[in-house]
Amino acid sequence: MKNHFFVSPEQIKAGRVSLSGPDAVHIAKVLRLGAGKSIIVLDGRGKSYLAVIEQACKDKVDCTIQKELPVAAGPSLKVTLVQGIPKGDKMDLVIQKGTELGLSRVIPLISERVVVKLAGDKLLHRRERWQRIALEAAKQCRRPDVPEVSEPQSWEQVLALLPPEAAALIPWEEEFVETLKNFCRCSQAPEEIYIFIGPEGGFTREEVELARSHGVRPVTLGPRILRTETAGLAVLAVVLYQWGDLGG
Repeated sequence: MKNHFFVSPEQIKAGRVSLSGPDAVHIAKVLRLGAGKSIIVLDGRGKSYLAVIEQACKDKVDCTIQKELPVAAGPSLKVTLVQGIPKGDKMDLVIQKGTELGLSRVIPLISERVVVKLAGDKLLHRRERWQRIALEAAKQCRRPDVPEVSEPQSWEQVLALLPPEAAALIPWEEEFVETLKNFCRCSQAPEEIYIFIGPEGGFTREEVELARSHGVRPVTLGPRILRTETAGLAVLAVVLYQWGDLGG
């Protein structure tokens, strides 16, 4: 099985592609691939190419594109996880495992009970880290695309951009009537779905009512209170089984 590497579409020009940084080091020094050897490059948007190495060194690997390859389709259901920013490295886990399951996008949410403060360079570095985790997870599970990690947004920003045709749900421990099972059974198969997950401490009643006023449906996940890093992945698995490709 050939080695896969993601590049930006702009790196593929006139039938050629060059890789640098950690990928070049990995190809030249770890895999010890030289001229004449082939690799597979993906542009992160669903296209894949067979590339033959012309020359490889630790700083740069130059390749010629031999042909475009057929690739498996990306996730059939577009799922956006709006995740209240948790403490520590919990977001790393959510992004990594969400990418494996078939998540399309993550929007870090700055809600009332979020205690993590991100601004300036700290915000930039954290977002870059999260996007890199999504990239590495996509490589590992051989996805043809890479989920987008957006900049952290406020409630107002997220709700203003919520597509009117998208399904949207918000697990809430104070919802006792509408279940996730009923939501899936009674809803038509959507093309896009938003899942809102609170940080440690969850969402306030005011936040849930604000979301409800924009068409987001509160649901219960049952009698147990799930941790913030568990809840989103659990709901993601259910909706991708119901409407996506996770059920085979």
